Amino acid sequence: MRTFQFTFVALLLTTAAVAQTKVSGTVQCGEPDQQSALDVGDRPHHSFMIGQGKCSWTQPMEIAGAKSKDDAFTMFSEASGNSAHERGYVTDTTDTGDKYAVRVEGTMAMADGKPLSEKGTWTFVSGTGKLKGIKGKGTFDGKADGDNMNITVEGEYELPK
Repeated sequence: MRTFQFTFVALLLTTAAVAQTKVSGTVQCGEPDQQSALDVGDRPHHSFMIGQGKCSWTQPMEIAGAKSKDDAFTMFSEASGNSAHERGYVTDTTDTGDKYAVRVEGTMAMADGKPLSEKGTWTFVSGTGKLKGIKGKGTFDGKADGDNMNITVEGEYELPK
């Protein structure tokens, strides 16, 4: 009986691993279109910020034959000194018109209040059309270039059968 259970679990894990499809791309984000900041007042350079803006894919991710096209982000950050903890959502429209949303969480390094780099993780939370029921996760790593942040995105996804 234990051999059967082990074989079944091994087969199940192998099937799940095969179903994952790797994705990667590069997106460029400018300064938020809307942004508000509130100073906490307990120490210098401690604030809460919320921002919303758009990004453009310089190397689109391809998911189920659809290429990522337009991004919209909404982020909440707590800045303290030269770093910030970020949380938020990114919604992307693909070239086929389908959409997907990811939840992001990460950290940003800053100097004199300007972003230098950021990195973190993301998880799919929803999709429409061919992307309905999408699951997956990944990482992002960004470097500032003037007023833009160039972000490399990597991960994997799975669609329902």
